Amino acid sequence: MFENPNISSDIINQNNKNSLTYFIETYGCQMNVADSELVSNELEKIGYINSNKIEQADLILLNTCSIREKAEETVHNRLDSLHYLKKNNPKLLIGVIGCMAQNLKNELLDSKPYIDIILGPDSYRKISEIVYNRNNQIDHIVDTKLSKYEVYDNMFPSRKSGVNAWVSIMRGCDKFCTFCIVPFTRGRERSRSIESIVEEVNKAVEDGFVEITLLGQNVNSYRTPDGDFPILLEKVAKIKGVKRIRYTSPHPRDINEDLLKVMKKYDNICKNIHLPLQSGSTKILKTMNRTYTKEEFLNLVKIIKNYLPTCSISTDIIVGFPGEDEFDFNETLDVVRKVEFDFSYMFKYSSRPGTKASHYTNQVDEKVKQERLEKLISLQNEIRLKVNKSKIGSIEKVLIEKNSKKSDLFWSGRTDGNIWTVIKKTDEKVKDVVDVLITDAKGVTLFGENLNNRGQISWNY
Repeated sequence: MFENPNISSDIINQNNKNSLTYFIETYGCQMNVADSELVSNELEKIGYINSNKIEQADLILLNTCSIREKAEETVHNRLDSLHYLKKNNPKLLIGVIGCMAQNLKNELLDSKPYIDIILGPDSYRKISEIVYNRNNQIDHIVDTKLSKYEVYDNMFPSRKSGVNAWVSIMRGCDKFCTFCIVPFTRGRERSRSIESIVEEVNKAVEDGFVEITLLGQNVNSYRTPDGDFPILLEKVAKIKGVKRIRYTSPHPRDINEDLLKVMKKYDNICKNIHLPLQSGSTKILKTMNRTYTKEEFLNLVKIIKNYLPTCSISTDIIVGFPGEDEFDFNETLDVVRKVEFDFSYMFKYSSRPGTKASHYTNQVDEKVKQERLEKLISLQNEIRLKVNKSKIGSIEKVLIEKNSKKSDLFWSGRTDGNIWTVIKKTDEKVKDVVDVLITDAKGVTLFGENLNNRGQISWNY
């Protein structure tokens, strides 16, 4: 792991003696959550202890996102607020890791010289050595070299107890959508071995996790000499103790019948697909380099529904992409009406320096972007409520995950289709999968009765 074979024991001895603590704050996608768990494990191997309070930590790491400008602004503001901790404790180490570190390393060093460590997403294998060196008076450490090969095959995460385990199966992206910074912050696509992924899933099950979510920038682009994504998905489905499997995010271009056949074959693979649309206009899709048309997307939805009639479909949509006119926006609304997405993540276009779209001159006015976003959100909310109300009277399998936010007398869990559902507590336990009769729908939430304990239920929510 280290260039110096003796440094590992030095690190452990030093850290155990001093009882050093760390705190990781994670921004952005599930991939970042999984990466933070990797980093946590590497730090704990050398004696660091996870601190519940950022003010008491000897090492603070912000795992960052660059997908939108707002995400970067949030991190900048957070770093400004942490500066006082550094002033009060000069020995405190502050590090920025992840996509923003990769993308804005020079800006971060210039504007915030108190940052000690800047690491890109392919540098986590070196985290222990780097922290040790910085503790021993080496100047600011920056490592943002992207790798053609790093997939962290032999590194495993440190997870808190819970229901769902995030498992990264690949890194990087080769699609080069014109609006997206990911290929520049995470590099080109490369896939972990099936053996390593299966080993991690087995370990997660041993640790009490019952739901597995497979992660990748384009998860269904997964390819290894031993098999592609459908083969991997089937192997994970066969692991004893895995009650549910989800995956995100796929690219529409890479969804095929082999994948749908595997999803249909196994009950523990959730009938839920996140299918990023981005735009309903073929013209805009072309300028985005999405490599499919409006008609091809709608046809794909039909194919999915033919194989998996109960499959829920969620999506991502960008409004106000350069060149988008009223006709283009109405095309997006048309797709939303026809598909009736169960859920949508909707955003105004945010220009990312370094992307092809950042150089387009036909930018859409911010006021127009906002108006379109509000109209889209309103439509999607109507559809979401309609879809949820259509489930009243149906029986859904719900994985119990936690107490309801409103009352400890109720459970909250998700259906196979990824809809949050509230039921009255009886004798169920967290991690149980129960048959629930849906009795009501409000906003984004379903309400129901556990059929196994129906006679015991008295609603007062």
